[in-house]
Amino acid sequence: MKINIQQIEPYESGEVVYHADTCLPLIDAFERKKLKFKALARHTYPGDRLDDNTLGLNSIGYWDANEPQDWGLDWHRNEGIEFHFLESGSMPYSQENKEVLLTPNHLTITRPWEVHKVGNPYIGMGKFYWVIIDLGVRRPHQEWVWPDWITLTETDLSRLTKFLRQNEKSILKTDQRVRDCFKRINMAVNTDEKGSNASRIRLLVNYLLILILDLLDNENIEFNESLTDSSRSVAYFLKELDKNLAENWTIGKMSRSAGVGLTRFTHHCKQLTNLTPMRYLTMCRLKMSKEILLKNENLTITEVAYMCGFSTSQYFSTVFRKHEKCSPNEYRELYSKKQSLTTYPEL
Repeated sequence: MKINIQQIEPYESGEVVYHADTCLPLIDAFERKKLKFKALARHTYPGDRLDDNTLGLNSIGYWDANEPQDWGLDWHRNEGIEFHFLESGSMPYSQENKEVLLTPNHLTITRPWEVHKVGNPYIGMGKFYWVIIDLGVRRPHQEWVWPDWITLTETDLSRLTKFLRQNEKSILKTDQRVRDCFKRINMAVNTDEKGSNASRIRLLVNYLLILILDLLDNENIEFNESLTDSSRSVAYFLKELDKNLAENWTIGKMSRSAGVGLTRFTHHCKQLTNLTPMRYLTMCRLKMSKEILLKNENLTITEVAYMCGFSTSQYFSTVFRKHEKCSPNEYRELYSKKQSLTTYPEL
């Protein structure tokens, strides 16, 4: 199969731009003939192109690894809800810092905002399927919009959505029906020619959702409405903020990125951190700056300031002195002196 990836406009939410996972380690492994791989996909996902008859389905496919692997998929998020299924073998899998070893007939549920990885650090040997459906959301409180070709009744789709949104169940042990469904997906993906199996794929995805609903019905799941509260979306944003401190953030940009209104964002931030948004941002930047100052002594104060999101080195130094009672250079020198005092030559 020829790997085919098309560049498209990424999904934007406020000031944050989400790019589809390109699965580069998987592509590299396939090109090195480390495993079999086949997928139908759109956006930047690898595989043969899906057509407009399955809009909302971002990727559907499998890999089959029957020899030791030297690669894994590091922490990432998807542009939709993802269902993984392991037909055979074993697979190290982590989601939201919880690591498990998947065994045959395990199915995983990953919401768009949940980070996950496959491998520790390498994937295992096994046949591994996935289905990714875009629901038009990136934050927990946003309302889900299923593709219009999902044909579950309004009642069943509402129940399924509630199950998936208001609980954090991530791994299910499945039955023979789910296994057979994925085998049929295997056949549909393998034999598709430019959308020739679109009807069959739509049918199989609908059937898979019905089977997942049946499984969840038997799990005695307790619903938790707080999982869809806007405070959870703010908490996810604040958790991600450390990776984007150099961004030119304003309160408005932060609230839009979290997907909530300015007033609610400020309220939730205060509740979660005991700080206003801008003060919390400043504290995060200062914490980052202290780490960089000590670990990268060759960097200038100006370089550190820009890396941490401060507009000028002068402003950085002023804020730093206010909170640390010394300049950035003095802080660095003080740490160096402490290090030299606690380091003794070998006798």
